[in-house]
Amino acid sequence: MRTFRIATYNIHKGRGMDGRVRIERILRVLREVEADIIALQEVINHEERSAEEHQACYLAEQLGYFYSVGETRKHRDAVYGNVTLSRWKFDKSRHIDLSVAGREPRGALRTDISVGGEILHVFNVHLGTAVRERRSQARMIDEHLLKALDVPGHRIVMGDFNDWNHGLVTKTLASEFHLTDLAAHLPRTRGYPALLPLVHLDHIYLDHELRIEQARFQRNRLSLMASDHLPLVAEVAFRKPR
Repeated sequence: MRTFRIATYNIHKGRGMDGRVRIERILRVLREVEADIIALQEVINHEERSAEEHQACYLAEQLGYFYSVGETRKHRDAVYGNVTLSRWKFDKSRHIDLSVAGREPRGALRTDISVGGEILHVFNVHLGTAVRERRSQARMIDEHLLKALDVPGHRIVMGDFNDWNHGLVTKTLASEFHLTDLAAHLPRTRGYPALLPLVHLDHIYLDHELRIEQARFQRNRLSLMASDHLPLVAEVAFRKPR
């Protein structure tokens, strides 16, 4: 396989714009997106309740995907954080703490996935809402995500960056690490809030060995209601043959 589809989506705990928690709507959005690798943020996973209340497991089972959970904190006794779904098994998975003292715990979920004989290092991130907080997290991304010695494959960094002013996080990824910002390939970059997009919070950055074929926000009646974010979707291809 030389092409694949990726997506990032903050599902807002499954709570839609009507205030109702309906993870089944998120499932329908994901079925429409049909991505091979999906980075989800703000996912709640309750043990020993209904199947729908362990949102990661429910979505993965319904889609027939593998899943990995990166817990950032507890939310009413539930595991809360980032979740990566994949059509393919994970070779490696680990949570990276990006928390800043005095702020809500944040993190990145790293998953290594073999695709078409290549290794993808997928970093699913959810950063803080304060500018100084994100400056600290940019340094953490520099140290723990991208300069790690065990990252020999292709890098994909995607998620909810809360970085609408293209600050240090964006500069770190685009300038210092020469990752391609998906924004240049979007007809419109604003995706939040879903009903009346005003800012660009959801980002995808790709290694230069990966080529962006097409990019879009999944915007229709269902996705406008399912969460306060829209799914950001990209068609990706390997630049060089094996």
